[in-house]
Order: sequence, then C-alpha cells, then structure tokens
Amino acid sequence: MRLSRLQATAASLFLAAVLVVPAWGANSGTHSALPGTLNYVEGQASIGNQTLDAKSVGTAELQAGQTLTTDNGKAEILLTPGVFLRLGADSSLSMVSPNLTSTELALHQGEAMVEVDQIYKENDIRIAQNGATVQLLKVGLYDFDAAHQQVRVFDGKAVVRDGDRTLTLKAGREVALNGEGRLKATSFDKKVAEVDDLYRWSSLRSDYLAEANVDAARVYVVNGWYGPGWLGAGWYYNPWWGAYTFLPARGFLYSPFGWGFYSPLFVGRAPALYGYGHYVHTFDGFHPAPARGPGFHDYAVRSFGRGESAPVGAMHGSGGFRGAGFGAFR
Repeated sequence: MRLSRLQATAASLFLAAVLVVPAWGANSGTHSALPGTLNYVEGQASIGNQTLDAKSVGTAELQAGQTLTTDNGKAEILLTPGVFLRLGADSSLSMVSPNLTSTELALHQGEAMVEVDQIYKENDIRIAQNGATVQLLKVGLYDFDAAHQQVRVFDGKAVVRDGDRTLTLKAGREVALNGEGRLKATSFDKKVAEVDDLYRWSSLRSDYLAEANVDAARVYVVNGWYGPGWLGAGWYYNPWWGAYTFLPARGFLYSPFGWGFYSPLFVGRAPALYGYGHYVHTFDGFHPAPARGPGFHDYAVRSFGRGESAPVGAMHGSGGFRGAGFGAFR
C-alpha cells in the first residue's frame, strides 16, 4: 500500500516537481532548473558577454534572445526534464522559447546533440536550423550540424518542416537542409557517425549523469537528508557530482546510449558500487568529499574506492543488468 501511495503522489506532483526541484544543502547555491540552465561546461564558452566556468553550472541560464557560444570548448544545457542539449566546439545557438510546454532553440554555427531520455505529450521541443524547424517527438538521440546543413536521427522520431515542405525522420536517417527541392531522408552509417567527437563526449556525459542519478535516487529514497525530499519526476541537483541529473517518476529507463536512469522507487535494483568512502566527481577527476553531512551512510549514497568509478559498462543497458539480472544488486 505504501508503494502505491508513493507512486500516486509522484504522478500528481509532476508539474510541481519540475518547477520546484530540491537541492541538497541550504548552501548549495542552486535553484530550480528551467530550460536553458547550464549543467556543464569545459573549455571556452559564454552566454553573451558572460564567460562560463564551473561556478556557472546551475546558475547561468540561456534565456530567450540570448546566444550560447563555444570556442575551444563544449557545454551542456538542460531543456525539459529528461532532455539534455550538448553544444560542440566552435558552435553557437540561441534560445527562442524557454517554456516547459514550448521549448525552441536555433543552431547558428557548429554542431549540437540532443539526448531525449523522457518526453511527454505536453512537451513541444524544436530545434531551428537553416530556416527549417525540427520537432522532436520520441525518446532518442538527435544530431544537428549547421556546417553541413544536415540533421541526423540516431534513435527516435522527428518531424522536419521547411516552409511548405514536411518530412518525418526516423532512426538511422538523415536529411540535408539545403533549401533545394523536396526534403529527402537518406540512411547513414551509425558506426561511422559514432566516432564523432561530440557523440563520444555526449555518451560519456550520459554515463556520468546516469551514475549521478543512482547516487541521488538512493538519497531521496531514504527521505532526503539534504533537502525537502523527492517530489516526483524532474531535475535534481547532486552536489557530489556538481550537476543536475534526471530522476524518473517511477521505474527506470535507458538513455539512447544505454545508461540507466532510476526512480527512487526502483533504485534498489540499480547496480551498486562498494569502496572506501564518498568522492566528489567533478568530471575532471574524483576529489574527496569535503563533508558527509548529517545522517550520511555509505549504503544510501554511491561510494567510490580510492578515486575509481564503476567498470566500463557497469551501468550500461546492454551489459547484462536488464530483467532478472537486477536481482543481484538489491
């Protein structure tokens, strides 16, 4: 009965959860993550005249009319809960509409990749490029390349609109946005495309955020020592990892890269790590946590042994942690 009551509460509080997301600790310096919130940056990047660095994560927002630019760097921003946009080097894009029910950005230069781990029928997520607009319809992975004026769907489904021309683009297909003739979908070699720098970086980011998800979910399932508690699906800030991660309302799901994201109601089935203490993961290496805080227990929060993370594939959907295989990690 208790489990079903929690599930019902999670569903009813979804809209509140995406707007009021708890952060661990009163001095975390974070706030609710709205579409456009910066979640990670490396190298040279800026929003307008504001230079971005690690301190900008969780506070800097790409607002309507503003432009995010990278030089020799990359950046990750949050869109609707469960959707990440990653901008490659020497790229720029602007925010057209940051609303939860109408989220649109325009890519002007370079390359952007969008990872959609969860999407609702109320969401309208669009990326504009070279006069065309691409609406993302399903969970999947989408690549936008302004230099070559093309859009690729690694997984998922999108609708491309360019003037009076419309095309439905499915997994394994790409389209050239050259403004000439009718829109035509063609196949592309995923294995060749997967060696792209932005693809590999996005896969690594997805891996890290999946680990941060399990870390956060295990804290909230024991009633949230660092905040007011879990409020359902949404963005949750993990101070150990210095970034927001996504927690589903119930069950678990896999990202397009195969990494698992778990609800606190289901995190007991997630892979577990055992080590020698808790480490802060800042994506440039592990650092000892400055403090554990009240009520901290190793069984509730992911532990890392001597600065080591999980073995490659330890949380990957294709690595044997599906179905009955979860039982060993309860």
